[in-house]
Amino acid sequence: MTLAQLTLHEASDKLRKREISSVELTEAVFQRIADTDDKIRAYLILARDAALERAKRADEKLKQGTDPAPLLGIPIALKDNFLTKGLRTTCASKILGDFMPPYDATTVEKVLAAGAVITGKTNLDEFAMGSSAENSAFFPTRNPWNLERIPGGSSGGAAAAVAADECIAALGTDTGGSIRQPAACCGIVGLKPTYGRVSRYGIIAFASSMDQVGPMTKDVRDSALLLEAIAGRDPGDSTSADLTVPRYSEMLTGEIKGLRLGIPKEYFVSGMQPEVEQAVRGAIGELEKHGAIIEEISLPHTEYAVAVYYIVATAEASSNLARYDGMRYGRRAAAKDLTETYMISRDEGFGAEVKRRIMLGTYALSAGYYDAYYLKAQRVRTLIKRDFDAAFQRCDVILTPTAPTTAFKLGEKTQDPL
Repeated sequence: MTLAQLTLHEASDKLRKREISSVELTEAVFQRIADTDDKIRAYLILARDAALERAKRADEKLKQGTDPAPLLGIPIALKDNFLTKGLRTTCASKILGDFMPPYDATTVEKVLAAGAVITGKTNLDEFAMGSSAENSAFFPTRNPWNLERIPGGSSGGAAAAVAADECIAALGTDTGGSIRQPAACCGIVGLKPTYGRVSRYGIIAFASSMDQVGPMTKDVRDSALLLEAIAGRDPGDSTSADLTVPRYSEMLTGEIKGLRLGIPKEYFVSGMQPEVEQAVRGAIGELEKHGAIIEEISLPHTEYAVAVYYIVATAEASSNLARYDGMRYGRRAAAKDLTETYMISRDEGFGAEVKRRIMLGTYALSAGYYDAYYLKAQRVRTLIKRDFDAAFQRCDVILTPTAPTTAFKLGEKTQDPL
């Protein structure tokens, strides 16, 4: 095993025992990037010099002998929609191609305070809009296991970087599956925490009522350790929950006897790839063998979930992306007047998928259509939530497939946005 292949907790343990140094670990990760990323294209921006400087500082702290934080000296990648002071942040969009943030996102501050080493910024679907990492304004990312296939999205670059050992762990964002689906496509662990558990301050917004930061790691223990570092109340984010952060890693006992597992029948319908169903059913059987109680449940409003997502998310995106007008920051087109500046800047700066979602959201919010679309979608969203509330009265956990198919081929679905 090379140093770049270590999990977060394995690397942390070796650093504590002084078996390796953070500089050695960081150099191993950058060597792995040099060896593989010309094919995978997981990264948009690398921060080698700053990373090695942080690694040196981490080694100095490790020499002091005090009990270090689990992230101290660990190379971590960030999806390129996290604001990073002094490090370009593009959101994989031409409209922010040269944007240099004046401050760090709260989650970035937290991992830096814990001693993590930031390797760089990873590719994504532009403004986190997509499920394949093909909607980046710069280039698509490829799946490390099969370069002809997508890594998932929108956090496709982060997932590919973790799977290819181009970082030890990564942070992504999830609105409607953007951590979980690429994690599944790349065979890693992805977690979307409960909304409000992690601060959104300094994350470039897509759909504010759904966006959430989460860990993308090589195993479950790593996700627990990374979530411990980033979770918690943030005065800068009024939606963050004022709750104590548990020691998630200490809860990983492996004991699941008596755990009530709900299997929603609506999730196993026609259209699912047979291999996906076979794998999930196999996992259910394995959990049952270890003492979990399996029970079929119903989530009757499931069929409306995607439609609700596409109305609510695009409406919020239309509002959030109005700030990119060529005036305050980002791309500004040469034009003869103010209106033309707005129009040309946005036309040149946004890609096709982002334009589609802005137009759909603007339509859903427009006079005469707000009640029929946006308000109706919010009401159905409440019904979907009630389905889950009722299900959790009967079971502890709901187990579902992450996506109905495995990773599809690059270009296979670009002609049909739906």
